[in-house]
Amino acid sequence: MPQKLKQMREIVLRELEHIPDWPEPQGELRMVYWNRRMHSLGRKVNRQKTAKEVLEESIASLRGDYPGFKFEYDEQFFSKDEG
Repeated sequence: MPQKLKQMREIVLRELEHIPDWPEPQGELRMVYWNRRMHSLGRKVNRQKTAKEVLEESIASLRGDYPGFKFEYDEQFFSKDEG
């Protein structure tokens, strides 16, 4: 596995520790987050996004399927890179 890909996977796995996997919509959130975050860390992006930006986009993409569901995540962890 290329070193850059390995580093990206390690980053996203650490971040996923701060998104619970239960109840079920949380599992979907984790899948969407994984895909979007890996893409955001890749070479072909125009602008690097923060973990919080990717998380918010991931939640927004699931809102239509789960209206009213409150997705849970470690707000303190995802706010740390906001500045």
